[in-house]
Amino acid sequence: MSRAIRPTTIGAEKAPAQEQFLNVLSREEAARRFQSHLPMRPLGEEMASLGASLGRVLAQTLRSPIDAPPFDRSLVDGFAVRAADLAGASEGAPARLALNGETIACGVAPTLEVAPGAATPIATGGPLPRGADAICMIENADPDGADHILVRRALAPGQNVGFAGGDIAQGETLLRRGATIGSREIGMLAACGVAAVPIYRRPCVAVLSTGDELVQPGEPLRPAAIYDSNGPIVAAAVRENGGEAIVFGAIRDDEEALEVALRSALASSDMVILSGGTSKSAGDLNHRVVARLGAPGIVAHGVALKPGKPLCLAVADGKPVVILPGFPTSAMFTFHDFVVPVLRAMSGLSPRGEASVEATTAVRILSDLGRTEFVMTALTRSDDGLKAFPLAKGSGSISAFAQADGFLKIDALADHLNEGTRVDVTLFDPEVKLPDLVIMGSHCVGLELVVDALADAGLATRVVALGSMGGLAAARRGECDIAPIHLMDPKTESYNAPFLTPELALIEGWRRMQGLVFRIGDARFEGRSVGEAVEAALNDPACHMVNRNSGAGTRIILDRLIGGARPDGYWNQPKSHNAVAAAIAQGRADWGVAILPVARAYGLGFLPIGEEHYDFAIARARLDAEPVRAFVEALRRDDVLRGLRGIGFTPAADAARAGVR
Repeated sequence: MSRAIRPTTIGAEKAPAQEQFLNVLSREEAARRFQSHLPMRPLGEEMASLGASLGRVLAQTLRSPIDAPPFDRSLVDGFAVRAADLAGASEGAPARLALNGETIACGVAPTLEVAPGAATPIATGGPLPRGADAICMIENADPDGADHILVRRALAPGQNVGFAGGDIAQGETLLRRGATIGSREIGMLAACGVAAVPIYRRPCVAVLSTGDELVQPGEPLRPAAIYDSNGPIVAAAVRENGGEAIVFGAIRDDEEALEVALRSALASSDMVILSGGTSKSAGDLNHRVVARLGAPGIVAHGVALKPGKPLCLAVADGKPVVILPGFPTSAMFTFHDFVVPVLRAMSGLSPRGEASVEATTAVRILSDLGRTEFVMTALTRSDDGLKAFPLAKGSGSISAFAQADGFLKIDALADHLNEGTRVDVTLFDPEVKLPDLVIMGSHCVGLELVVDALADAGLATRVVALGSMGGLAAARRGECDIAPIHLMDPKTESYNAPFLTPELALIEGWRRMQGLVFRIGDARFEGRSVGEAVEAALNDPACHMVNRNSGAGTRIILDRLIGGARPDGYWNQPKSHNAVAAAIAQGRADWGVAILPVARAYGLGFLPIGEEHYDFAIARARLDAEPVRAFVEALRRDDVLRGLRGIGFTPAADAARAGVR
C-alpha cells in the first residue's frame, strides 16, 4: 500500500494530508497535474548583444530597418549593360559595346549612365548604374581595342542582378517572437544592422543529488560508494534545453541539511531538480522535505513508466520541484519526458522535434551534374504528407538560411529531382516546429499584422511569397492553406473572384491604394493627373521606369497604363513594391507603381491610381480546419483592423463586405 504523507512547515504542528506517495498515476495524468499548476510560459525579457544572443529565444518580433541588399547590385564580375543591346548577340554575330570611363567596385557609387550601346566594368557586389538592367559575365566578353568589348551571348533583363530588397525588404519580418537564434539568424540580423535583440530570460535551475553513497567525480571512490553521475548529466540536459544550471552538488541523507539546501536552492532559482531518494524506503527523505516547501506541494509521486516509476513531481508556490529516480537511465528518461516540456516553455523554446523527416519535393529542383548539392528547404504540410520547398534566393542570400527547416541532398550523378520525389530532409534544429498554417501567394505588409495575431495565439505560420498566380496554383494543388491574391480581371473590371476555380473560396481582406510613385519635386509627375504623368514619362526618352514581375497584380495595372509602349526600364522587373521604391528613391529609375505605405516609407511622391482588393483564396475543404478558422477570426480582430487602418489600408469589413464567396 502507499503511505500518506503529512507535509509540515518548520515549527508547524499540523498540515493538510497528501496521499500522492507512490499512488501510481498514468503518464498523462501525472503530466496534466504537474503542468496545471505552472504558467507554462516564458519568465521574462532581457536585452542581449547580437553576439551574446546565440541559442537564445527572441522575445519580440523583429522587422528589418533597411532593404537587403540596399541597392541593385551585380552578382558576378563583368559589365553592366542594357539587355536590349544584346538581343541578337551570338558567337557568330557578337554585339560591340563601348566601355564607359569608370569601373564600379564594392562601395563605389556609379557616376555615369549606361547609355544604349555602352557598358560599364563592374565587380561582384558593385551597385548597378543607371540605365543598366543586366550584367554580362566577364568570361562572356572579349576586349575589342582599348575601349570596346565584344559580347557573344544574349542576356535577359535582370540577369545576374540582385535587386534592392530582393533578399530582405524594409519592414519585412526578420524573426518572429519565439524564434531560436542560431548562427544563420545572427547573420541575417547583422546584415540588417541589428546590434541588440530582446530575448527571454533563461530559467535558473538548481541541480542537487542526494545520498550518502555519492562521491563527486575526481575524488577517491570509497568502499560501497558510487560517483555522482546524475548531477552532471542533469545539469548538461538543463543547458541543452534553455536553462542555466546552478549545481549544488551532492547532499547527504540528513533531513535538516537537505531542507536547508532545498530552501536555499528554491530561493535562488526558478526550478529545483533533485535525483535519488524517491523510492519507498525508510531512508528516503526527499519527498518529505519537498512536501513542505510550498503549496500545492507534491502533485504526483509514482508514475506508470518503465523505467521511471518512482518519479516525484511537486510545485512550491509556482516553482516546479522534481525528484528524479536515482538510476541514471530512469533519471534521464523522466527528465526528457516531464521536465523538458516545462523547462522549454519557461525559456520560450518550442517543443523538441525529429532530427530528420521524409518529405516530397513540391517542385522540380535542378542541380549541376557532377557535384553533390545540398538544397535548403522549407517544410509544409499538404494533403498527402510533408512537402519540401527549395529556398533559392541566390548565393548572397542570408534569409534563406533563416527560413529553412533543413536541407536535402542531390547526388552528384543526378542533374535534378523531379516534382514528387520522396526525400529525407535533415533538420537544422531537432526542435524545429512545422507550421500550423501555410500561406503562399502575394505578400503584403498588412499580412504581418494577421500573422502576428496568430503567433499570439500560439500558431506557427509560414509565409512564402510566390505571387498571386503562384499562390492560386499552390492552393489548387493542396500545398498551402491560404493564397493571398490581388488580381484584376480586365474583362469584368473586378478583383480576384473571376480567378477562382470551384474548389476555392474567397475571404475578403483589405483594400490598398496603388499609385504612380516618383521622387518629390519631379516636374514630370508633381501636380499632374496619372494620365498626364504617364504621358509625360513616355514622351521623355530620359525618363526611366521600373516595372514589376510577370504574374504580379501590379504588373497588370502598369501594362494597362502604358498600353503597348515599352519605355526605357520596362524590362527591369523586380518582385516587390520595396524594390520599385528603392530604385526610384536612389535615382536608378524615375517612376513606377507601388502601394501607398511603401511610397510613404521611402519618402516618395504618390499619385493615386485606385484601390485594389487584397483577398485570400482558400480551398473549401480546409475552411473548417482550426488554423484557417483562426486566420479568418484574426482578420476580424479589432487590433488587427486598427493596425491595417494605421498603415493606410481599408479593411473590407469596414464596408460590411467581408465574408466567404
